Amino acid sequence: MKIVQVFDFFSLPHGGGTTAIVHQLSRALADRGHEVVIYTSDFELDSESPDSLPGIEVHPFHCLSSLAGFYLTPGMIGEVRRQLGDFDVIHLHCFRNFPNTVLHHFAPKYGVPYVLDTHGSLPRKVAGENRSRWMFRWLFDVTFGNRILKDARKVIAETELGINEYREFGVDDDKIALIPPPFSTEDFSQLPSRGLFRSKYNIVDKKIVLFLGRIHHIKGLDFLAESFYELTRSRDDAVLVIVGSDDGHKFTLDKLISELELSEKVLFTGFLGGVDKLSALVDADVVVQTSLYEQGAWVPFEAVLCGTPIVVSKHTGAGEDVKRLDAGYLVEYDNKTEMAELILRILEDPTEARAKVSQAADYIRENMSMASRIEDYEKLYIECIEERKQLIRSEK
Repeated sequence: MKIVQVFDFFSLPHGGGTTAIVHQLSRALADRGHEVVIYTSDFELDSESPDSLPGIEVHPFHCLSSLAGFYLTPGMIGEVRRQLGDFDVIHLHCFRNFPNTVLHHFAPKYGVPYVLDTHGSLPRKVAGENRSRWMFRWLFDVTFGNRILKDARKVIAETELGINEYREFGVDDDKIALIPPPFSTEDFSQLPSRGLFRSKYNIVDKKIVLFLGRIHHIKGLDFLAESFYELTRSRDDAVLVIVGSDDGHKFTLDKLISELELSEKVLFTGFLGGVDKLSALVDADVVVQTSLYEQGAWVPFEAVLCGTPIVVSKHTGAGEDVKRLDAGYLVEYDNKTEMAELILRILEDPTEARAKVSQAADYIRENMSMASRIEDYEKLYIECIEERKQLIRSEK
């Protein structure tokens, strides 16, 4: 098959879970003999991301504007008009973006079916955001989004939470395919030695509470900082390490940390990738994900594959994943006492937590690797192509 993967942001150092999935899925498809092309923008694009995919064409179209995270790449229009007819299937990632409007416009003209994976970006209202963002999403939906959903041959949900989100937008169950996000487990087959991260950042005789992800209000970092403050009242040998690039919330977070007099106990490393990221996960005593909303347990399961205990907020897709595998501990969002007590429990006796991690890691390696999931994507693509062919035949 000739497959085009479409996502408007493809920088591995600055991207998140969706960027990683597009990267790993494209690589896995190419390894199985498919011809893969990626359409994206050049916004903050580093040379490493395309270069790490030999044999895969990456087309980064120039971004004229990135206002409100909407990457405008009009140069894509001509390329899609010329080349789209050569593809067998289109895979759209996330929902409200410019590339999806372009591909949706041309796909029916060339008879190319598309699948859509919103990766948790479907809800219009997200706690903590201002009304203008909600209105933008509503405007996009009435102009483009509702038709993009309606015309998708299939939509991909990563969790039961994702299935329910599609249902709320009127998508029929027979169009929804459940494919939990796969993990490139081979990246965790040879972990760095313990102590490298601690040595680099001079963390000696301290317990590391680690957060890994974007510094964004939706990640619940205010809740985490306040919970960490509660923890420091019980023991004084912990440090909160925040690994990730600023996505608009660091100024607010810095202010809160200063007010709580935690500045000497919090370390910001910025973005870490590759061995540096793995070293942080390996050396951490516990990894926490305190998100208001999270589609799946991407970072927590990375921690599990590094042998590190996890605490994740309930009522999210990530919490759903962790509960299903009994991989760690769940906490009610904004319950600072509960969060502090859970972390303290793990720090004082990690035996139970590490047993959960060991069992979950075995399951992930066996059932959730990219190798074990890639056929699910291939079958879905083929199903879309065949359905499209049947539709064309019935119209003749």
